[in-house]
Amino acid sequence: MRLSDDALLDLVQRRTLEYFWGFGHPVSGMARERFAGGRDPQIHETVTTGGTGFGILAMIAGVERGFLPRDDLRRRLALIVEFLSAAPRHQGAFAHWLNGTTGATIAFSPKDDGGDIVETAFLMQGLLTARQWLGDDPISARIDALWRGVNWAAFCPDPARMMWHWTPRADWAEGLPITGYHEALIAFILGSASPTHPIPIAAYQTGWKTSATYRNGKRFYDIELPLGPDLGGPLFFSHYSFLGLDPRGLVEAGVDYFAQNRAHGLIHHAYAQSNPKGFKGYGPAWGLTACDGDTGYNAFSPQNDQGVIAPTAALSSMPYTPRESMAALRHYHEVLGPRLWGDFGFRDAFNESTDWVAESHLAIDQGPIVAMIENARSGLLWRLFMSAPEIGPGLARLGFARVGAGG
Repeated sequence: MRLSDDALLDLVQRRTLEYFWGFGHPVSGMARERFAGGRDPQIHETVTTGGTGFGILAMIAGVERGFLPRDDLRRRLALIVEFLSAAPRHQGAFAHWLNGTTGATIAFSPKDDGGDIVETAFLMQGLLTARQWLGDDPISARIDALWRGVNWAAFCPDPARMMWHWTPRADWAEGLPITGYHEALIAFILGSASPTHPIPIAAYQTGWKTSATYRNGKRFYDIELPLGPDLGGPLFFSHYSFLGLDPRGLVEAGVDYFAQNRAHGLIHHAYAQSNPKGFKGYGPAWGLTACDGDTGYNAFSPQNDQGVIAPTAALSSMPYTPRESMAALRHYHEVLGPRLWGDFGFRDAFNESTDWVAESHLAIDQGPIVAMIENARSGLLWRLFMSAPEIGPGLARLGFARVGAGG
């Protein structure tokens, strides 16, 4: 019997959520970086800062859908906050990866082995949403202490730029200022909103917005793309910062961010229909993003197309492209079926041209599926995050306005 749309969305959210709930780290409560189809203890000891922020959002959606008990999530949040309160930080910022038992930093890359302000922003997006969801609760006060402890301004050693990483070996990782346009927008929003250590406005106006890949304005498949690289870049650009940040009615310098994200999704959909490289399966399957591939992890996009499709790309675009995303969801579930369906929902990615399906699930791909499907269905996470009293003034300080914003 064919499931209704609502029943299918329930199924996908519930099963995907289990990645964070059932597979969460038993000591820290944090999200493990990946499930790789085996039991490698080193892989499963690695927890992810940003992925945990995504997981917190997913678990809140799970409670509100009736998939998880509220008191159980409250206890999980208390465990996560206790772990983070004892973990090493640089100027209040967390490392990209941590050991889930000891809290010790695990290097993500040679230059990303200290404070990572973008991953910290993804985490804080989730924690602030949890603070709003919890209301008057002792855990909220502990979240607030973590939030207030992040020195966003310290990551702007030059007032006209924000640096992505701090490394204990070489201070600021040279060559890694955060310049737009991509997934890191939320770091500037939260940096501006900080009640204790706000960033200089120039870090956004000059450091982020003067990049050669910030403005676009060209048309692709007869769809105008306001921002970003040609053809939009990987689809996670439209997901990670917008799990909590509501793009509906969000406008700055003539750019409507909902229109930006919708254009990005529609361009990817049109690209898959045209399928210029002739990969098998494109059309019903669409959307290119960062994920595992048959030759390794990569940030796939129309300009870096190797035939690898990740279900998270189309599914996490559901608020922007509901018809196209729902069609992709039905194709993945009803046509590709059991081979693509794993312990935690859809496996990370597949390449029909090489007859390859990933064994893996990744936190940063799992979380946006649950969160963005929920935002498409109810707007829940957008409402909670935007209700934080710091966010409105932080947006206004950077020049953003809310025009006819969604509820």
